Amino acid sequence: MLHRFATFVAACTVVLILAGSLVTSHDAGLSVPDWPTSYGWNMFTFPPSMWVANILYEHGHRLIASTVGFLTIILAVWLWLADARGWLRWFGVAALVAVIAQGILGGITVLFFLPAAVSTAHAGLAEIFFCMTVAIALFTSPRWRAGYGAREVNGTSKEAPYEDVRGVDDARLRRMATAATVLVYSQILIGATMRHTGAGLAIPDFPWMFGHLVPDHWSPAIAVHFAHRAGALVVTCAILAASAYVWSHHRGRRELTRPAALLPALVAIQVTLGAFTVLSQRNPWINSFHVVCGALVLTTSLVLTLRSWRVRFADDTVRLKADTTIDPVRTATDSVRSVRLPTSAPSPLRGAEAGRQPDRDHRSGARA
Repeated sequence: MLHRFATFVAACTVVLILAGSLVTSHDAGLSVPDWPTSYGWNMFTFPPSMWVANILYEHGHRLIASTVGFLTIILAVWLWLADARGWLRWFGVAALVAVIAQGILGGITVLFFLPAAVSTAHAGLAEIFFCMTVAIALFTSPRWRAGYGAREVNGTSKEAPYEDVRGVDDARLRRMATAATVLVYSQILIGATMRHTGAGLAIPDFPWMFGHLVPDHWSPAIAVHFAHRAGALVVTCAILAASAYVWSHHRGRRELTRPAALLPALVAIQVTLGAFTVLSQRNPWINSFHVVCGALVLTTSLVLTLRSWRVRFADDTVRLKADTTIDPVRTATDSVRSVRLPTSAPSPLRGAEAGRQPDRDHRSGARA
């Protein structure tokens, strides 16, 4: 149940990211100009009749964020009460702190009229919190706790029972997956900077840039936009390299091949959405789905990275197997037979026999 609830919280975070991106795409960040109230009303009593135009996006974003925050409180408490791993308990607390900080950054963004630096930090922290919820869902899964063991059956790698905890120990894979995840997050930060500085259409054509392979003139906005496009190329190469390495070296490990297969597909969708964002002159929905898909690329790469590091984690639990080679009935019988009275204590029976021995000797003598 804990794993399912953690997965549910991660799914709700996807909805929250979509809601936040719709606020930015519709330029609705100041449609509700006060915080934490909404036009002087308590956020939760704000009349639905006033949820019109861009107010719907901003107020809806606040309500969804509050819901995710409440769910994170439940998750952190549940982890603390039900999970024996101390590091995971504190990780749940850290996720709660992150969502609280995220809410405060959102409020500062409104109160200070959308400063680009704060808005970008708000977007970057949102991605970190999403990664934390996905990580918790992964850490609480049965397969993670089992260690993703595998065994060879007829020359083919098969999924092993949970008692087999031999995971993949590949340092090169860990380096490649970790580098890909860091590059994806860096690319997301560049994209957030581009969105919140109004540079989304600084280069209005695609795939060319002002009709050239490289822009023929420059400005800060053009530089940020160009960096985002160049970063997309770097990320694509890193993702394809990590995916190809998994398929060439660990084809039989489903915990690795699944995210490795999903990543190139998500990257292809992401690049297509980015192109249509430019060609559609920043259509709000296309732009927002571009943001969400980027978050999915990040967390999928994170899952691959964490699974490649699983063998380096300390064992979550100590498993004791029953020794089936021992016959419990025979063992109990042998235990009873092995009991011996201490030699230092004289037996009462022997004492009585010793007392009667002279009588027997006397009678023997009389008969003689």
